[in-house]
Parts: sequence; structure tokens; C-alpha cells
Amino acid sequence: MEIKKEVFGTLSDGSVASIYTVSNDEMSFSVTDFGCAITSILVPDGKGGKTDVVLGYSTLTGYAEGTSSFGAVVGRFANRIGNAKFELEGKEYLLDVNSGTKDSLHGGFDRYEKKLWNSKMVSTKNGLGVCFTHVSHDMEQGFPGNVKIELTYTLNKDNQIALKYKASTDKATPISLTNHSYFNLAGRGSINEHILQLNCPAYLEVNKALIPTGKMISVEGTPFDFRQPKPIGKDIAKVAPGYDHCYVTESYSEEIENAFDGDLKQVAEVREPVSGRAMRVYSDQIGIQLYTGNFLDNELGRNGMRYNKHEAFCLETQCFPDTPNKKEFPSCILTPGEKYKALTVYEFIF
Repeated sequence: MEIKKEVFGTLSDGSVASIYTVSNDEMSFSVTDFGCAITSILVPDGKGGKTDVVLGYSTLTGYAEGTSSFGAVVGRFANRIGNAKFELEGKEYLLDVNSGTKDSLHGGFDRYEKKLWNSKMVSTKNGLGVCFTHVSHDMEQGFPGNVKIELTYTLNKDNQIALKYKASTDKATPISLTNHSYFNLAGRGSINEHILQLNCPAYLEVNKALIPTGKMISVEGTPFDFRQPKPIGKDIAKVAPGYDHCYVTESYSEEIENAFDGDLKQVAEVREPVSGRAMRVYSDQIGIQLYTGNFLDNELGRNGMRYNKHEAFCLETQCFPDTPNKKEFPSCILTPGEKYKALTVYEFIF
């Protein structure tokens, strides 16, 4: 196994971003310290070459100017917060309205994905990789508390990319971190024929703005049922414009009071029938957002490729959306002295 570091480009303020490539004998992934974005995952194509199974841009400028969060870290709170506000310890906090007409999404406008993180190469029991750190200051994005964040992305000899998240705070604050990689196991084209299995018995009911109502709905007998493998596109027309819903994983139970208390379980498996490639997702998070690239619209990506609707899927492991406003959901509040920890593993089979 090996890891190399290169200059990725220069930002408008003159700071220089790096890109790291970690490889084993069969596959590799690349990640930049700008937004901790996974820019590439190369797997064998069966013909002596490699296929990139994530969407991305060719240049740093693409990541600096792009709006689709390709491969990026998402926080301080992933997904949506209704009415762009929440109350904590008797105080109301106002967030950016950047989703629909009144909601906040992925941290608003001042996103983690547009920041240059501190980074260093690491060797751990989980393989080789990169450790990223960032201090999210008190009231950044509207959230309370100075939060120290550490992310470690590693690749091992078993073709597993592990994403490990840690955080601590000096004030009580909501937190939910995830990675926003867009996958296409064929490399390009529609993902409707990808075969998906989700080990999730329920999903979160949402309103028209995709804000959870607080109810968990059994997937049985609905287009959301992926407990048995089926093509992503089989029922997608029934949930137009596509899937953008949080599923309840087997790490959730009614006894869990804190959303950080789950156990690592296999949550999902996706297989591309033509190439035979597959990806398994393991996580200790209670929620996983299935998003089918519903809003991709002729976006210019890597090597001149154009990305369009339903040409990628995201599987974003996270706390439940709008948890700061939903007392019925396990708490996402991190308090001083506590540690936020989350782990997600992508395993590739080819």
C-alpha cells in the first residue's frame, strides 16, 4: 500500500490545496483537504484499466465553485433543519435559509466543504489514509460552541474505505457529520438498474419540503422497501422526482437516547449488474439518506462529463434530519465533556 501527496491548486485567497491518493494492490481513492472531498475512487474494470465510481470535478476550481457537494464533508448538521432555526437550553438559534423558502440544508451558506482543512498522512490499524482537522467556531453557520472536528479517511487491503468522525465542543450544540459522495458503479449513465438492498425496516415521513414530520413509517408495501434487493429505478417514478429520504437503520432502537450510540452494522449493498461491481456500506449511524441525484442537471464534471438526473446515488449516514426540533428523535446534542464519534465504511467488491 502507498499514499502520495500532490498540489491540487491555489484558491482565490492564495492558499494552496493538496490532494492525497491512497492505493492498495487493487484500488485507490483520492481526497483533497479542500472540503475533505473524495475526488476519485478507482476500481478495476476487468480489462486491465480502472473505472472511477464517484462523480467529481477535474480541478480545484470545480470544487470551489460547484454546488452539488461532490464527495464533500457535510456539517455542522447534515441534511435539513426545518424553518432554519432551533431552540437549545432556552435560546433560539437562527440558521441560513438555503433550502426551499424557509429551511436550512447542510450548514447553510458557510459550508465545511468550502473550507481548507488541516491535513496529514496517517498509518493506522485500519490502513493508510489522511487525517483532517478543523475548528468550527462559536456561531459559525449560526450554531453555538467552538467545535473541534477530526476526520480520518483510510483504505485497507480489503478494499474498504473507512470514514471516522470525531468532535468535541465547549458549548452544547447539535452535530451530525457525513460524507456526500455520489456513486455510480458503472462509472457513468443511469443508476436505475443498480440493484440496491437497504437493511432498513422504516423511513422518516416528510412533508413537501422534505422535513421529517416525526413519524417513522414501515417500508413494507411501499416504494421505499429495499429490504430485498431491487433495481433503484423500479419504483422511482412513484416517489418523483426520486428518492431523497432518510431511512432508519438497524442501529436505531426505541431505547437509544443519543444518536451517537449505535453499533456498526451493514446498512446497504449496491450491485451494478453489467460490471458485477458491488459496494457495501457499514455504519453505526441511526439514519442513512438515500438520494438519487434528482437535481443534477447537465452539470459539468470530470473530464468534460455531463452529470444528469438519476446518474448517481448517495448513501449519507447521519443522525435523523431536523432532530434539533424533534424531541421524539434520539438526541443529536453534543455537550462539553462528551465525544461525538461516528464510523462509516465503504467496501468495494469487483
